[in-house]
Amino acid sequence: MILVTGATGNIGRELVRELATREVDFRIFVRDPRRADGLPGRARRVVGDLDDAGTYPAALDGVDRLFLLVPGVGIDHARDMVAAARVAGVGRIVLLSSCNVMGDPVPAMGRWHHERETIVRDSGISYTILRPGGLMTNAMEWAPIIRAGGIVDDPTGPGRYAPVDPADIAAVAAVVLTEDGHQGAEYYLTGDETLTIAEQVAVIAAAIGRGIDVREAATPEQAVASRYPNGAPPALADAILEGFTLMRQDTTGFRTDTVARILGRRPHTFADWCARNIETFRPVPA
Repeated sequence: MILVTGATGNIGRELVRELATREVDFRIFVRDPRRADGLPGRARRVVGDLDDAGTYPAALDGVDRLFLLVPGVGIDHARDMVAAARVAGVGRIVLLSSCNVMGDPVPAMGRWHHERETIVRDSGISYTILRPGGLMTNAMEWAPIIRAGGIVDDPTGPGRYAPVDPADIAAVAAVVLTEDGHQGAEYYLTGDETLTIAEQVAVIAAAIGRGIDVREAATPEQAVASRYPNGAPPALADAILEGFTLMRQDTTGFRTDTVARILGRRPHTFADWCARNIETFRPVPA
């Protein structure tokens, strides 16, 4: 039995769909079952709250593999869920971490991921760690501006990275959850094409058939808003700004072939992802 946390997010939803195609029993840990509407019926809903560790034992009863995806910048959720998993006799944890753990010193954006990884490694439970780079779905933060015909702020200029499709992350997660040979592995997951922000916007523009203007973010506030339009807590905002500075400096872009090696196919391109999500960016008819 597999328990999936974060099942209603961009990666979790794709993982639920992947697992539903396999001969495997699994359940999803959800605070509000209505948010799971549209997910396959094979996914048994278990109501619980990551903010309430008292709901963990029932969700973990009979579970032998855990997909651990927790939100925010803290470590309490990971610490408490791993402790509960140890008590429940879970045999394998697949942790969703981040490429941001790279670096010496580790940048701020990666520190809480690094701490979560340490918790999992020290648990004594067999583990696999997935470290995706920037997600293609981050581009959805530009959607309201693009639909309104506005200008996209670019905080990284010449910096390049290889965005990864959450569907590819989920496909890798499904493999390592259901197949042997990945215990103790730490996988960096990226797409296989490096792009600037302006190039990503150009791909979206081609998909919707009209131009989209891009300008350099002129202030730290504009830079943070390009990723979190509704604002971010100070610690997260500072980490984002540090991350953008590092990205601007990387004009080559970090890229791995891990997705292709595990799945036996190339990762989806950003154009592939845009084609599947094009209605997100189209102007709403008047």
